[in-house]
Amino acid sequence: MGVPIIIMFPILLVLTSREKWYPQFFIVARFWARIVLYGMGFMPRVRREAQPDLNKSYMVVANHTSMTDIMFMLHCVKHPFVFVGKKELAKIPIFGFFYKRTCILVDRNSQRSRKEVFDRAHARLHDGTSICIFPEGGVPDDQSVLVDQFKDGAFRLAIDHQIPILPLTFFDNKKRFSYEFFSGSPGKMRAFIHKEIPTEGLAHENKKDLKEKTRQIILQALENDNKQ
Repeated sequence: MGVPIIIMFPILLVLTSREKWYPQFFIVARFWARIVLYGMGFMPRVRREAQPDLNKSYMVVANHTSMTDIMFMLHCVKHPFVFVGKKELAKIPIFGFFYKRTCILVDRNSQRSRKEVFDRAHARLHDGTSICIFPEGGVPDDQSVLVDQFKDGAFRLAIDHQIPILPLTFFDNKKRFSYEFFSGSPGKMRAFIHKEIPTEGLAHENKKDLKEKTRQIILQALENDNKQ
């Protein structure tokens, strides 16, 4: 993670100095993500149910199982998006410096922080940038859980801005690089980009149904893959 960031430090520093340069930073971030994935011995494989529209903003969501989810998401999605992520990741040396400059950080124990997240996300969506949230809110402690319960934030924002949900399923990230210390291996890392879920005409009372529909799409994909 650190070596390519150090090599590209001057470029990254310039591109993160202004929000209007974020699309250019995003291109570099995708290049960095691929260096990390291939450098760790992973072979990304992405299939799509439909091709996302690069001219639309999305609420991008996926199951959360690994630190590699960040890099794999950057590899999978071409449309510039901003991560909403926990502030603890900002403490990671080198990576954390740019993480806090480019992502929307949330302190899950602070109501004020959660309010600020919504304000910043609203601003980025108005600029035409997509938002990426892992709606489980973290990696489940129980490694046997395929998909934990989803939190409301991503779906509330999507309804507020009437932007579609773009669900992704990550099949192998937990197996390749989990949070258990002595685990993981090189190999294929597969993702499936599902068809977008429209939110036009939905109101906040539809939030629960939208959230559960999205979760079931990801959960069923994982269950079907396990059967195979």
